[in-house]
Amino acid sequence: MQGELEQLLATGERAAFHGRPADGVAPLRRAIELAHASGDQATIAGATWLLGVCLSASGHYGSAMNTLGPLAADAAGSAGGNVFGSLAASTLASINRQLGRHGEALDIDEYALVLAGESPEAQFDARLGRAADLVGTGDATGGQAEFDNLEALLSGRADWWRQRVRRDWLATELALVRDDGDAAVAASAAAVEAAEAVDAPRHVAKGLLFHGVALVQTDQHVRAADVLRRSATLSERVGALPLVWAARGVLGALIQHEHPDEAASSFRSARETIQWIALDLPDSYADDLLRRSDIVALFEAAAEN
Repeated sequence: MQGELEQLLATGERAAFHGRPADGVAPLRRAIELAHASGDQATIAGATWLLGVCLSASGHYGSAMNTLGPLAADAAGSAGGNVFGSLAASTLASINRQLGRHGEALDIDEYALVLAGESPEAQFDARLGRAADLVGTGDATGGQAEFDNLEALLSGRADWWRQRVRRDWLATELALVRDDGDAAVAASAAAVEAAEAVDAPRHVAKGLLFHGVALVQTDQHVRAADVLRRSATLSERVGALPLVWAARGVLGALIQHEHPDEAASSFRSARETIQWIALDLPDSYADDLLRRSDIVALFEAAAEN
């Protein structure tokens, strides 16, 4: 059984970070069953976090929240911290952030940081999330200050590719906020290169999305459209639906005058993807998502094109 369990965990982790996240759901659920049978609490926690990552990355936000919520909640008051509880909370915060609920995400990331204890990996995810939350709530200065603390955690950890890629995504956001398009282009290009080096297609796709937006800010619209097409196509290939709607939506807005037919197709794809994501959300979350001004504008564009 131990050999099967290890294989299932490896399959799930590979799907989460180097393949189609949805492909990791069934193996990880099976791994959790086997770990429960043997009472292996550490493996249960690790597999549960990976399952939440796979569900979230494939757009099953509601299912991911149901998976990760108990893991994060049960870790409350853990002496010395709880690594997987902290990582679960950070992933929950990321889901809220992607849904535009930055205030809620900030509270969850604060909780994740408490749970992180002395774990550098858990501290990094919580601090990076907190920085992104602050940017999302309009506190770019606070976000930059938290971002600056990340370098000390990265020092000496050459194998932390995921953390470096996410650091570069946030560096892109901060550069965009301060209207430094050149810095945003450089940071997003670095994120793409780092993700490509370790064959992490979902992270490549998100890096390309950031890179496309940065190129728009520097008025490189033709290049931006090509990059956004790559992001959308790769996101679709790996089933990363949260990236599909974002890439398709930005692409449609960018090319709607020069390529109206392609733009109309992109807008429809973005709308259908959002509607699919909303189906797995609790009603209050779905309602809030569909009422967001940017989502309303995208739906209107899809109806008009």
